[in-house]
Amino acid sequence: MIENVIIIGGGPSGLSAAIYLARADLKPLVFAGSPPGGQLTLTSEVENYPGFESILGSELIEKMRNQAKKFGARIVDENVLKVDFSEPIKTVFNQRQSLIKTKSVIIATGAKALWLNLPSETRLLGKGVSACATCDGFFFREKTVAVIGGGDTALEEALTLTKFAKKVYIIHRRDFFRASKIMQERVLKNKKIGIIWNAAVEEILGEKHVEGIKIRNSKFEIRNLKLDGVFVAIGHKPDTDLFKDKIELDKKGYILTTDRIGIENLNIENSLKIESRLWREKIPKFDVNYATQTSVRGVFAAGDCVDHIYRQAATSVGTGVAAALDVERYLENVK
Repeated sequence: MIENVIIIGGGPSGLSAAIYLARADLKPLVFAGSPPGGQLTLTSEVENYPGFESILGSELIEKMRNQAKKFGARIVDENVLKVDFSEPIKTVFNQRQSLIKTKSVIIATGAKALWLNLPSETRLLGKGVSACATCDGFFFREKTVAVIGGGDTALEEALTLTKFAKKVYIIHRRDFFRASKIMQERVLKNKKIGIIWNAAVEEILGEKHVEGIKIRNSKFEIRNLKLDGVFVAIGHKPDTDLFKDKIELDKKGYILTTDRIGIENLNIENSLKIESRLWREKIPKFDVNYATQTSVRGVFAAGDCVDHIYRQAATSVGTGVAAALDVERYLENVK
């Protein structure tokens, strides 16, 4: 049996694609991963997803799963271990080493925030520890928070938090920022932001919720800083190791799609511009119309494994829907 489409990933983008494809009677097979659900299942309360004033992240994922199943999607809570995209009919190997053939694939494996790897960080995740100011900043109105990091992401997080918090500290292990000059200027001019240079977080303090952090400076001096929240902003890693040498990835590991290449051409370095042009020349003209297609025909991608800018559940849903519609049109063309 050859599947119409296999979706790799069980987060918002993968499940949204599954809902649309199931309603189109394409009977999608979803490998949701183990454990399933993506980053949203680690979020305690979601207040910025349209249609829900407040909902647990795990509950939102469960509603999406049930909706997809209702329309006929098959969801398996297993990981994919290997893929072969070298032939028109793609091959996917699950964790039981079973071989499954498919006409098309949607990659929706997401991305993971990089963490400090502290036991206290894991224990207090969702209880004052976060990796997304856009998602959780609202909960820290008139409170004191810290952002860990020194790149563009960290500075953007800090600026976002100034809209809510009364005080924002940036804790950075060096004595200079790696962020762009314009971001540095904005942060340094903001009176709500205080910067603690040459410092590393030793521990996040608190039992039931964040109460502060223990930091060590370059002279090995340790002090405690009282806080209500900690935002870790040391980067994200797309979950795309499985697809290295199978499809085109950017230097950070995010998947390049037709649509993203078009946007990136406006502001990326010349080497990638050249690669993008050569890639477009290889793709048949009608394939360029599939915004979510990767560098391999019949393989599409959606969600945070593509999106290195917004990283929101709602935007992941949108790209998942787009990938589903692209697959539906693609399958009509290859019949």
